[in-house]
Amino acid sequence: MYRTHLCGELRASHAGQTVTLAGWVNRRRDHGGVAFFDLRDRAGIVQVTINPDLPTEMLDLVADVRNEWVLQIEGVAQKRPEGMENPKMETGEVEVIARNVIVLNPSRTPPFMVNTDNDLPDENMRLKYRYIDLRRERLTRNMVLRHKIVKYMRDYLDEKGFIEIETPIMFKATPEGARDYLVPSRIYPGQFYALPQSPQQLKQLLMVAGMDRYFQIARCFRDEDLRGDRQPEFTQLDLEMSFVQRDDVLDLVEGLFTAMLPEVAPHKKLFSSPWPKFSYKEVLERFGTDKPDLRFGMELIDVTDILAKSEFKVFQSALEAGGVIKCIVAPKSAEMSRKELDALTEVAKSFGAKGMPYLAVTAEGVKGSAAKFFKEEELAALKEKTGTGVGDLIVFASDARAIANKTLGGLRLWFRDKLDLADKNMMAFAWVVDFPFFAFNEETQTWESEHHPFTMPKMEDLPKFDTDPGAVLSDAYDMVCNGYETASGSIRIHRRDIQMKMFQLLGLSDEDIQKKFGHMLEAFEYGAPPHGGMAPGIDRLVMLLADEPNIREVIAFPKNQNGRDVMADAPSEVEPKQLKELHIKFS
Repeated sequence: MYRTHLCGELRASHAGQTVTLAGWVNRRRDHGGVAFFDLRDRAGIVQVTINPDLPTEMLDLVADVRNEWVLQIEGVAQKRPEGMENPKMETGEVEVIARNVIVLNPSRTPPFMVNTDNDLPDENMRLKYRYIDLRRERLTRNMVLRHKIVKYMRDYLDEKGFIEIETPIMFKATPEGARDYLVPSRIYPGQFYALPQSPQQLKQLLMVAGMDRYFQIARCFRDEDLRGDRQPEFTQLDLEMSFVQRDDVLDLVEGLFTAMLPEVAPHKKLFSSPWPKFSYKEVLERFGTDKPDLRFGMELIDVTDILAKSEFKVFQSALEAGGVIKCIVAPKSAEMSRKELDALTEVAKSFGAKGMPYLAVTAEGVKGSAAKFFKEEELAALKEKTGTGVGDLIVFASDARAIANKTLGGLRLWFRDKLDLADKNMMAFAWVVDFPFFAFNEETQTWESEHHPFTMPKMEDLPKFDTDPGAVLSDAYDMVCNGYETASGSIRIHRRDIQMKMFQLLGLSDEDIQKKFGHMLEAFEYGAPPHGGMAPGIDRLVMLLADEPNIREVIAFPKNQNGRDVMADAPSEVEPKQLKELHIKFS
């Protein structure tokens, strides 16, 4: 056999045992005729000692060994001499005295060091040699964490009566708000499958089929612009339940994540349990975003009432246009330089603001771009309402409510990062509910679904479909954590008449409805139960628990920021013969 033990599992209790190990040389050290190898496998690292009393031919072999060579070591585990232990290693109390060394495979000098996170090359180089990058302890740890999370999810849901069912990867285009990846059919010229943006229609059809409680670790595909928390292909925990209302789904998922956290990431802490629940309208007003980070304060404060009669023309212009005056208070930021404040103003403008009035409260008094326009009674009322103290900075946004909220929400996160306000080990989960059902597209002057067209509206709002679509609320919900949307779900439409009405309001013709969704509408006529579900994103969850800056660090073989697989050089051209078989020509 190649090995009797894993490198990382050896402890002082193994002392005296003969062991056989196999792994990669993580580091080599030579001291006075004695060589030391740190041998590494997925489980960890252990020190191997090569004494000079080994046969000459073996010592000659060992002399050539370098980092990343693959070795088999047979030897005796023993406790390290007193004072020579390494408390930084889990195996630091033990070493293996080699009796025999076999080179299983030498290695070229790697393009970057594996045994350190320092001096790493740019990401494209790491992704080109991802099979080497994954050997690094940090990346290995991320893959193990991901495995533990998925396993816990499977075990938990199995205990709750769910069954795992796989749904097709090649299906029909699903309207999820992004472009589909299309797969041309050789058998049916000019026709295409679509890779699923989610298994939305299929999991609903499983509820019609009576499967009652379904889940899968689902691969999903969306052709959209990339960023740190997006990839062309991603993984989610997809689940659906029959005969449930909103809080049944929320309670199940909250229970799963609350129980899972101490098992897979015991160093992380829950911000609160039970999780807070906010309406969509409330989080926009308080945090400026529908995915709030609750780990710190700096909530948005409406001061329109205090400054309604302000002499500051910027404020008056906003109020005359029907806008509001809101602010946030940045602690201990009154001494920001003019250069920093000018840069911050540009950040505010990037969110749609025309400018960024501010007040710095110092021991000498109040100063800032709007200070001279404030009356004493206005300043006093402002300080009292906002809780501003000496050394704080008040930043204002006076504009249409949506722009003011968005601007201050963005600045709030900017200060979070600059002032290090958020505890990275705190997981602040929350629910956001009561989303608008429709969103109005100003460009096309049409209504669009805020989530997706299979979301059930609030039943009490059904009469507003024809009279006031903008006032209709959906039975949709999001799970958020630390400023990220980590799951989205809803109670689904299960009645043909409501689903038909939804499609019609979206401007689809009866012909298009039948062509795209006829199978769904027909299924609803065969006893479809009330049902709902959601889909927590696994990549983002692992990213947060692993303290990584983006999801590429927690996916084994991700695409780069431009959507390319730089290791395999994909996408790539294909043989003309394949294009001919698929009846594809490029103009």
